[in-house]
Amino acid sequence: MAIRGILFDKDGTLIDFHRTWHAIGDRLALEAACGDRGKADDLMDLAGYDVAAGRFRADSIFAAGTNADIVALWYAAAPLAEREKRVKQFDRLTAEEGARSAVPLEGVSSALRSLHGQGYKLGVATNDSEDGARQTIEAIGIADLFVATYGYDSVARPKPAPDAIHAFCALTGLEPDEIAMVGDNRHDLEMARAGRAGLAVGVLSGTGTQERLAPLADVVLSSVRDLPAFLAGHGS
Repeated sequence: MAIRGILFDKDGTLIDFHRTWHAIGDRLALEAACGDRGKADDLMDLAGYDVAAGRFRADSIFAAGTNADIVALWYAAAPLAEREKRVKQFDRLTAEEGARSAVPLEGVSSALRSLHGQGYKLGVATNDSEDGARQTIEAIGIADLFVATYGYDSVARPKPAPDAIHAFCALTGLEPDEIAMVGDNRHDLEMARAGRAGLAVGVLSGTGTQERLAPLADVVLSSVRDLPAFLAGHGS
């Protein structure tokens, strides 16, 4: 079937992951480390930040996980009630600061507007919170282009489970094989495969690499900005 709907990951796909999230992650790590710089660096490394390279690692908890995953990692010894409180704190802070700090990737807005103008149904599927995703797309001026926004807390199971694809299909009336999933990490493409999406698109604008993405992707593009031309050539 022709592609009629597209789900996009957010961080590394629509916004610049490194420029948006390093300072926020470091702030949360310092708090978890009670201000100890060395311990905070260790926590950052544990969650997937390569200090030497100055980059987040592909498919790490930072790159692919949820706030709940980070809390479970950094506060493993804390009682359940404290961890739940921390998750709510992380969700609130990352939603506000993520939107305030969001740096859109070059060419993404115009590509999305082109796809929207061609009649594609567009959605966001992220492992950020739904509120965080909504605040970010509003902050960078693209919220009007999407019919749905799914965070890790919008569905029973976050990526790589296919729940967001199922929800998007139920909302739009489209079949899974009419959906393309676009993302910069393997969990995006694993969701595409699990949900039987018609097209799995990897992008190199985030933390993922050609070597990591290619085995699961139907195509790997440099960025979302290349998607309209690819779909035109694909016959969708």
